[in-house]
Amino acid sequence: MRSFLFLFFGVFAGIYLSWPGILISKNWKCFNEIIEKSAEDKISIKALMEVSPSYLIKGKNNNMSSKIRVVADACFR
Repeated sequence: MRSFLFLFFGVFAGIYLSWPGILISKNWKCFNEIIEKSAEDKISIKALMEVSPSYLIKGKNNNMSSKIRVVADACFR
């Protein structure tokens, strides 16, 4: 039980340190809007500005986790 508690705390602390705005509801609205607009092929300028050049260069190897990371970086930082 103690190791599960340490694991949970470590995951939560790591996510919070990476994206400090993850607990703010306004940022979650931004996250949901970008996801909805990307489904309609209308991506916001804010999301485009957060994309790193290496992400664009390696366009064929982008998996779901890297796409979520880019959108989360745009909204939660």
